Amino acid sequence: MEQAKDQVAAQETPISAEISAGLAALAGTRRSKRPTIWGSIRRQPLALAGAVIIAIFAFLALFGGYLAPYGPTQQFSKHILQSPDRTFWLGTDEFGRDILSRLLYGARVSFQVGIISVGLAGSVGTLLGLIAGYKRGWIDSILIMIMDVIWAFPAVLLAIVFITMAGNNLRAMIAIAIVTMPTFMRVVRGATLSVREMTYVEAAVSVGTSTPRIMTRHIFPNITAPLIVHASLNFAFAILAEASLSFLGLGNKPPAPSWGSMVSTSYGYLQQAPWAAIFPGLAIAIVVLGFNLLGDGLRDALDPRLR
Repeated sequence: MEQAKDQVAAQETPISAEISAGLAALAGTRRSKRPTIWGSIRRQPLALAGAVIIAIFAFLALFGGYLAPYGPTQQFSKHILQSPDRTFWLGTDEFGRDILSRLLYGARVSFQVGIISVGLAGSVGTLLGLIAGYKRGWIDSILIMIMDVIWAFPAVLLAIVFITMAGNNLRAMIAIAIVTMPTFMRVVRGATLSVREMTYVEAAVSVGTSTPRIMTRHIFPNITAPLIVHASLNFAFAILAEASLSFLGLGNKPPAPSWGSMVSTSYGYLQQAPWAAIFPGLAIAIVVLGFNLLGDGLRDALDPRLR
């Protein structure tokens, strides 16, 4: 009887070993094939197109001054409203300035506005959202009320008010940051309310971990996914808002190059020289589209339910 049991055990052992080895190999395969952010974006043609557009835009913003054939304010009096040709690839404006050169220099302005305004709005909004979502109570109520007051006004109108009150070169960037800060605060607050109920946060509280450490080490790293997506989408809004303010004459003052001001100054020459308004308008549209496409791709890549 005992010999029969030993024979059965001897037959089951290799089978169990094979099953265990198969499960381990399957787990290793799943771990090795776990999709990365870049891998998820590459599998989405539209998101990849958005990433390429943004990479080109960033390159032109950083090195456009070296690539421009002429200076941004250099005038050619004999070539006023010149149509695109071999000398001026995108034509000239009403002052005989090369549109291509002004577009390349204007990309730097748009990039700076996006970086500074989104950086300011993201930093302050993230901090307020963490405090409101973690503390809750009367602090949460007061912060939400302040953000609701800011959000009650149209964004461009509120930016115009702040620009009128301010008097420095960063006024447009600060104005855009102020009007976009409530969205960052709400996104971070909602994510914090969800994460603060997790077991590892409760464990950190039970062992006496300080509140700043809990927010920076346990909560913030787990809410970066929606924050990154929101930042990419707000970058597009910042560029569009700067162009709108420049179109109204509240951004970079002429003759400094700005895509919005280029559209504004060429508005009166649409029938005579449509290229002066078409090319900067296309630049704004393509860059904003690129950030929107990348934002959608990041959302799909960072959301495990969609992956």
